[in-house]
Amino acid sequence: MQSQPSLGGYTTVLVICVTTVLGGCAAESPLEPIGLTNGQGEIAGEVTTNSVILHSRLTTLAGLVDEDVAGAPGVARFELAASEEFENPTPSPWLNATAGGDFIVKAKMTGLTAGTRYVYRLRYGPHEDNTRVGPIRSFSTLPGADSSAEVNFVVVTGMNYAQFHGDGERAASPEEQALGYPALATILEKAPEFFVATGDNVYYDVPFGEFDRTQPYLRKRWHQQLVQPRFVDLFSAVPTYWQKDDHDYRYNDCDNTIDNEPDPSPALGAATFLEQVPVVDPSDPNPLTYRTHRVSRDLQIWLTEGRDYRSPNMAEPGPEKTLWGAEQLAWLKETLLESDATFKILISPTPMIGPDDANQAGRQAEGHDPFKRDNHSNPYGFQYERDTFFNWLEEHDFLDKQFYIVTGDRHWQYHSIHPRGFEEFSSGALVDANSRLGRYPGDPASNDPDALIEQPFSSPEPTGGFLEITVTPGAAPAATFRWFDERGGLEYETTKLAG
Repeated sequence: MQSQPSLGGYTTVLVICVTTVLGGCAAESPLEPIGLTNGQGEIAGEVTTNSVILHSRLTTLAGLVDEDVAGAPGVARFELAASEEFENPTPSPWLNATAGGDFIVKAKMTGLTAGTRYVYRLRYGPHEDNTRVGPIRSFSTLPGADSSAEVNFVVVTGMNYAQFHGDGERAASPEEQALGYPALATILEKAPEFFVATGDNVYYDVPFGEFDRTQPYLRKRWHQQLVQPRFVDLFSAVPTYWQKDDHDYRYNDCDNTIDNEPDPSPALGAATFLEQVPVVDPSDPNPLTYRTHRVSRDLQIWLTEGRDYRSPNMAEPGPEKTLWGAEQLAWLKETLLESDATFKILISPTPMIGPDDANQAGRQAEGHDPFKRDNHSNPYGFQYERDTFFNWLEEHDFLDKQFYIVTGDRHWQYHSIHPRGFEEFSSGALVDANSRLGRYPGDPASNDPDALIEQPFSSPEPTGGFLEITVTPGAAPAATFRWFDERGGLEYETTKLAG
């Protein structure tokens, strides 16, 4: 249920309105003929009960030329309002779109009202006295801990552009390629409260064999992705939360060691992610990408960081090897203990239960260490940290506190139950061409050859799609997990009731 916005909630930004609206924002004149536009649309990110990060990029065109979207210099600001009439809009400061920042503009807007739908638009041009406005976009703030509102959101991973836009057997038709991934249109029809991208949002290392890992190359991958019409349409109405994984950080199963000089550095990978999507306050000098959001009385989510703080994958398993890092793990435990939300959902870019592949394809034949070491489910990877964390969860009774794990990364949908009772839900790849059959418990090629994991569901055939989670209030609050293929066909669902 949405409330009416309180003007008092705008206090922190109304000073900006007084100083900038008088500068002529209501007057419009034709743009000079430089082809300036906002071709990648706008994105609302990191919505809370009282704030949002708004993001856009100025471009010369609204489409690809030579497989990229050229940026354009100019100025821009976001205008936020409670209705499409834009009476008394609240503007951000004027922002400069420059080559150094990839012509991206973003601003954190504060002082908003919980559980409220807002509209916004981008005002942009070559300079402040020659601007026009883009289309109206919208988002809703989170209801917050005092609200019993029903909440519905989606989780995705594996948005592999090269597979979808290629010429292989599973590539999309030219008509679909012109629009983008079908699952995005399906998600938009469902009108979720928000969209969680768990990583592998772009693939720097696909097609394999390309070694141009410069900053322009990394940026190009994001431009190609976000200019697709179905992305623009979805993000015009649905706010987002973003995590990164290996492919949109550096390369497959990467850590922070530098083995090959052409590969992007950890610093470049982390900076590019923060630049290309709205994740952190652009004014924060020391941003953290692990965070938690209290969505409603019955729901709190945790979004963890799986790349920045990890030990080398090749380090020996044991108490010193960490995927999360000591500070993030301490924060995770502290905030879990503090939460009184009915359902507590940890959203991880990589799996904790699986099962996963035991080995990496082709590694042994190439004379390398064959064992998969990338995630918490891998015995040679970070399983020790997972088991220690599960010990802590058990000691603090989280098996009885409606704690669940949602993961991206894996290219198949599944629902798995660890022998100790913890449950994990994998979203599967968003793109059909990027999906595959999974590893079942008992598969000798899995990291659960003894079939210790119980698996109520795993995709019976490769399919793209997404996970939808609906938290319903009431005398017995419920969380329903539903898996859909990219056209909206229901694959499986399960409901968890609060005891």
